[in-house]
Amino acid sequence: MLGLETLGDPSGDWDIVETIGKGTYGKVYRVTNKKDGSQAAVKVLDPINDVDEEIEAEYNILRSLPNHPNVVKFYGMFHKSDKLTGGQLWLILEVSTLLCIFGLQHLHNNRIIHRDVKGNNILLTTEGGVKLVDFGVSAQLTSARLRRNTSVGTPFWMAPEVIACEQQYDYSYDARCDVWSLGITAIELADGDPPLAEMHPVKALFKIPRNPSPTLRHPEEWSRSFSHFISQCLIKDFEARPSVTHLLEHPFIKQAHGKDIALRQQLAALIQEQHLVSLTSYRHVRINTRKTLIIESCPDDDLVNLEFLDEETIISHLHKRYDELQVYTYVGDILIALNPFQNLSIYSPQFSKLYHGVKRADNPPHIFATADAAYQGMVTFCKDQCIIISGESGAGKTESAHLIVQHLTFLGKANNRTLREKILQVNPLVEAFGNACTAINDNSSRFGKYLEMKFTPTGAVIGAKISEYLLEKSRVIKQAPGEENFHIFYYIYAGLYHQDELKTYRLPDGTPPRYIDSQHCKVMQDIVSRKQYKEQFDAIQECFRNIGFTEEEVDSAYKILSAILNTGNIEFASITSQHQTDVSEVPNSEALKNAASLLSIGPEELQEALTSQCVVTRGETIIRSNTVDKAADVRDAMSKALYGRLFSWIVNRINSLLQPDMNVCAVESGMNVGILDIFGFENFKKNSFEQLCINIANEQIQFYFNQHIFALEQMEYQSEEVDASLVEYEDNRPILDMFLQKPMGLLSLLDEESRFPQATDQTLVDKFEDNLRCKYFWIPKRVELCFGIQHYAGQVMYNVNGFLEKNRDTLPADIVVVLRTSENKLLQQLFSSPLTKTGNLATSKARVTAASRSLPPQLGSGRTKVDTMEMIRHPEETTKMRRQTVASYFRYSLMDLLSKMVVGQPHFVRCIKPNDDRQALCFCKERVMVQLRYTGILETVNIRRQGYSHRILFEDFVNRYYYLAFRAHEMPETSKENAVAILERAKLKDWVLGKTKVFLKYYHVEQLNLLLREVIARVVVMQAYTKGWLGARRYRKEKEKRSRGATIIQSAWRGYVARQNLKQIKKEREEAAVRIQSGKEMFKFSSSNIQVETSGISHAAPCPVEIQVEGRIGLPPLSSSSASCWSLLLFLPGWITALVSSVAGPVMKLQQRTPRRRGQQPKLLNSPEDSLYYNQLNRTLDYQGSKRKPRKLGQIKVLDGEDEYYKLLSTVESIPEEEHSTTASTHPF
Repeated sequence: MLGLETLGDPSGDWDIVETIGKGTYGKVYRVTNKKDGSQAAVKVLDPINDVDEEIEAEYNILRSLPNHPNVVKFYGMFHKSDKLTGGQLWLILEVSTLLCIFGLQHLHNNRIIHRDVKGNNILLTTEGGVKLVDFGVSAQLTSARLRRNTSVGTPFWMAPEVIACEQQYDYSYDARCDVWSLGITAIELADGDPPLAEMHPVKALFKIPRNPSPTLRHPEEWSRSFSHFISQCLIKDFEARPSVTHLLEHPFIKQAHGKDIALRQQLAALIQEQHLVSLTSYRHVRINTRKTLIIESCPDDDLVNLEFLDEETIISHLHKRYDELQVYTYVGDILIALNPFQNLSIYSPQFSKLYHGVKRADNPPHIFATADAAYQGMVTFCKDQCIIISGESGAGKTESAHLIVQHLTFLGKANNRTLREKILQVNPLVEAFGNACTAINDNSSRFGKYLEMKFTPTGAVIGAKISEYLLEKSRVIKQAPGEENFHIFYYIYAGLYHQDELKTYRLPDGTPPRYIDSQHCKVMQDIVSRKQYKEQFDAIQECFRNIGFTEEEVDSAYKILSAILNTGNIEFASITSQHQTDVSEVPNSEALKNAASLLSIGPEELQEALTSQCVVTRGETIIRSNTVDKAADVRDAMSKALYGRLFSWIVNRINSLLQPDMNVCAVESGMNVGILDIFGFENFKKNSFEQLCINIANEQIQFYFNQHIFALEQMEYQSEEVDASLVEYEDNRPILDMFLQKPMGLLSLLDEESRFPQATDQTLVDKFEDNLRCKYFWIPKRVELCFGIQHYAGQVMYNVNGFLEKNRDTLPADIVVVLRTSENKLLQQLFSSPLTKTGNLATSKARVTAASRSLPPQLGSGRTKVDTMEMIRHPEETTKMRRQTVASYFRYSLMDLLSKMVVGQPHFVRCIKPNDDRQALCFCKERVMVQLRYTGILETVNIRRQGYSHRILFEDFVNRYYYLAFRAHEMPETSKENAVAILERAKLKDWVLGKTKVFLKYYHVEQLNLLLREVIARVVVMQAYTKGWLGARRYRKEKEKRSRGATIIQSAWRGYVARQNLKQIKKEREEAAVRIQSGKEMFKFSSSNIQVETSGISHAAPCPVEIQVEGRIGLPPLSSSSASCWSLLLFLPGWITALVSSVAGPVMKLQQRTPRRRGQQPKLLNSPEDSLYYNQLNRTLDYQGSKRKPRKLGQIKVLDGEDEYYKLLSTVESIPEEEHSTTASTHPF
C-alpha cells in the first residue's frame, strides 16, 4: 500500500494561485510551478491521515497512463503534512485535444475502464480542446482479469450490466460499459439532461435495466447518423455492443475527420465569450442635506381621544398636525402616516433610541413606534408579527417599509455587523429592479414584496427572506405615456456610459434602446447626464457587493439586461415566399448579433427561434414561419421572460445569502417579523390588466384589515356573550367573491376565455357581461372594450384591449430550447429551473462563478456523484404555458401571501397621500377625505374607542401575566378568578370578562407588557447580582486553588534546585580532594632529602621549623608547573611551607623562637605566609558552602622550647651560600 511518507512535499515546487472549483472529495485550485511558471490544477483532499484504496487506484491509473491529447496530464501526487489538520493530499493535473471518444480509446488501449463517463467529466480547454477527467472510480484491467464485477458509477449514466452486478454476484462487464455511458452523454448534450433525470437516482437504477434503450427526446431535430450512433452505443446486450475502436469508424464520427482545427476554433470562441469583464466600482457616499427639525409631543396624538368624533373633526385634526410636520397620528394601535413629500430629520439613530421598549404615550407617534411594538410583541409573546402597510400609489408605503426595516435592524442588534448592512441593502437593490416611475409616483413598486426578518428568541436578528409577487413584466416592453421602464435600465446605461463600458455590453451610445425610449421623448444625453442615475448605479454596485454577489454574477446579470435592451431593437420585415406571402425576417442583423452574443447563443439559432416555430403533430415535425406581428410578440415574450426570471433569481440569491445560520436555527427556534410592501391602489386614465390585478390585491388587503379590526372582534362579542356595541363597516367580501370565486368569478372567466384560440377581447367583454350580474360590475354605454368595477376605494374603468394576450403570457418552447443552449451558466439556470405556482423561479442553490465557466460542472458544485447536475426540464415544465396563466399565478400569489400573514399578530400602517401634485406642506382636504372614507378610518376610530381589540383566553392570560400578582415559584390555576386578581393588581379599568376570554382595550395590553417588563427587569437585576456573587465565589475558590497549586510548584522547584546544588557541591568537593591528594604526592619528601648539620652531627630534618622572614621575600620566576605546585603547597601546614620556601626561594634567616612560658598567651601567627594560608583556607571553605566553623587560634599547636624539634632547629646555624646552593641543586624541587 502507498504510504504518505513516500510522497514529496509540494510546497517547494508549487504555489496556490486561486480556487477554481470544488470536486466530490475536495477543492480544486490553480497552481503555478515555481521553476518554470507553468500552471496546473490540483485537487486537494484534506484532512487525510492515510491513502485509501480508491485514491491509490486513481494514482496508479494516472501514473501508468502515457500522455495523450484527450486525457489530462498527470504531474504527480504529493503530501503536505500538518499535525493539526491531518495533512493534505495533492493530485496535480494538467489544467484544463479533440474528441472524448479518442480519450476513451486511449484508456481502453491501456486496459483502463473509466466507469464514470458523463458531461461533468468532460473538460473544455480555453483553446477549444476536449479532455477526459476524474479517474476516481476507474478500474485497471490485467491480462488475468479482463472484466470487473463492481457496481460503481453515477446512476443515470451507468450501464445495465454494471447495475446488474449489484444483485448478480457472478455477473461481470468489460470496457464497453464506457460506451453505454458515452451514448447517455450524447443524449445529455442533445437534450440537456440524461434520461430519467426527473427520477430519484435509486429509482433510476431500478428502471435502467428494465426499460428499453433510451433515445433522444426529439430525434427529428437531429441527424440520422447521430441518432444511429446513439443507438449503437446503447445496445443493452454489451456482448453485441461495439467497442470504442469500432465506433471510430461510424459515419457520424468519420464526418468530423479533418475538421479538428475548425471545431476547436469554434469551441474556443464560445468559451472566450464566457470570460467575464471586471467592472470598476466606486463607493457611493450619501450626503445628508436634511435640516434639523424638532418634534414636540402633542396631547392629541391619538384620534380615539378626541372629544367630538366626525369626519370634519378628524380632517381638521390631521391638517393641523400636518402643518406642524407631525405626519404620524394614532388611531388606537393603528398608525396613520401622511406623506410629507420631503426629508425629515426624525429618523436618525437618536430617534431610534427613543423608541426602544417604552410606553407608546411617552413619545409622539412614529413609524419607529409601530416597529418597536411588533418587536416587543415578538419577544414578549414568542409569536410571529406582521406589519401591513397599505395605501394608494405614492402614499409613502415603500419609504415606510425602509424605515421599519431600519428600526428593526437597530432593535435586533445582530452580533454580525455585516449582516445588518446586508439587510439594509436589500430594499434598494430589489427596488432598482422592481420599481419604476409612473404618472403619479416617481418610485412606484411594480411588484409585491413581503420581507421576513428572522430573530432569535432573545431578539437578535439572524437573517431575512424576501417573497416577491406579480412583477409587472409587461413594463419591460411597453410603458404608458409619461411613464418609464424599471429603474435598473437607466441606472446601468448611465453607469456604464461613465465607465466607458457601453461597447463591452454592446449598447449604443447614440440613440437609446427602444425599450427605454418607447415614446421617443428621451435622448441619450437625458439619460447619461442625470447625476441621480449614475449615483444610483454606484449604489447598486455597492449593494451587490455588500450583500455577497460575486463579480461574475453581477456581470452575468448586466449582460442579460443589456441583451434585453438589444432584443428590443430587433425589427422584423415581411418577405414574400413561394408558399406564404407573410414571412418575417430580421433586416437589422446588428441588434440580433448583439443580443445573441450577450446571451452566449448563436445568432442563427436566435433568429430561427424568433421567426419560426416548430410544431409536432402526430409524430411529424412542422416548422411554421411567423408573421411580423407574431415574431414581434415572440421577441417581447422572450424579453419579459428574461427579465422576470432574472428578477426571481436575484431574490432567490438574496435569500440564500441572508438565510440564518443552520447551526443557530438548530439550537434556537427563530421568530419572524414580516413587512408587507405591496403596490397601492391605482386608477389611471387608462387602466389595463395590470391595474386590475393590483386593485384586486388591495381589495384582499382591505378585507384582511376588516376581518381583524371589525369582523373577528364582533364575532367574539357574540360567542363570548359580551355586551359591546357593534360598529357598522363596509364589507368588501362580495367584491372579492366576484373576482375570485370559481367557476363564475372574473378571473375564472378570463382563464376560460384565454384557452380558446379564437377568443377576442370583445368575446371576453361579452362573457363578463353575461355572467357577472352584480352591483359592483357594469358595462358603460357607447364605450367599446371597457367595463367598470366599484372597488372599495372607488370606481375604476378598465380597458380590455390586450387582456387575453397578457393573461396567456405565452413563451414559445423554441425560445426556451435556444436559451438553454447558452454558454452563460446563469442563463441556463434561469430557463432550466421550474416555475412555482406563483409564477416565480424555483429556489435553487446553484451559484454562478468563474470556475463554473472554466471547469466541468462536477468541479464547480459541491454535490455528490448521485446529484450530478442541475435538473434541466422540458420547456413546457419551465414555462407552465399549458397549465398556468397570469391570473392563476396571481390567485396562488394571494393565497401564499395570506398564508404568511395569518400566522402573525398584525400591525397596520395606513399611508395617506395629502395631494396628487407631490408638493410638500400641501394638504388637500377633499383628497384626504376620500382616502379616509374607503380605508374606514372613522369606523376604526369608533371600534377602537368602544371595542376590545385584544381577546385572550384565561389560560394564556394567567400563564403570561401571573408574575404581576403571584410569586415566581407559584403556579396558579388558569382560572377566571386568578385572571381577575391579575387585572386588579395591575389596576386596569374598563376590561370585560367573557365566558373563556379576557377582553381588553388596545392600550391595556401595552400597560400589562410594561408592568411585566418591569418585573422581569427586577428579576434580571436579582439574577445579575446572584450570578455576580456566585461568580465571585467561584473566582475566590479558583484563586485559592491556583495559589495552592503555585505553592506546590514553588516547593517542588526549590527542592529540585537544592538537590541540584547539593550534587554540584559534592562533585566539587570530590574534585578538590583529588587535587589536594595529587599535590601531597607531588611534594612529599623524606628526611633523606633535607639534611641539617648541628655541632658536627647530621640529623634528618622532618621536624617543623618556624622561619622568620625579614623584609620582602624575593622569589625567582616559576614555571607553569612550579606555580601550580606552589599554589598547592599553600594548603600544607606552615612548617612544610617554610621548609619549601627555604629551599625554593632565596636564603632566609632562621632564628630560634623564644620558648613560651606557662600560662602565656599563644603567639598569633601573623606572618605573610600565615595570612596567605588562612585567606586561602577561608575562601575554600566559603566556596564549598561548609557550615563548619574554622578552628580557633588557641587550638593551633605552638612550638615552644620544650619541643624536641624546636631544640634541634635551635642548634642549626646559618647554612653557607655555597653549601645551600649545592644542596638546593640536589633537591628535586
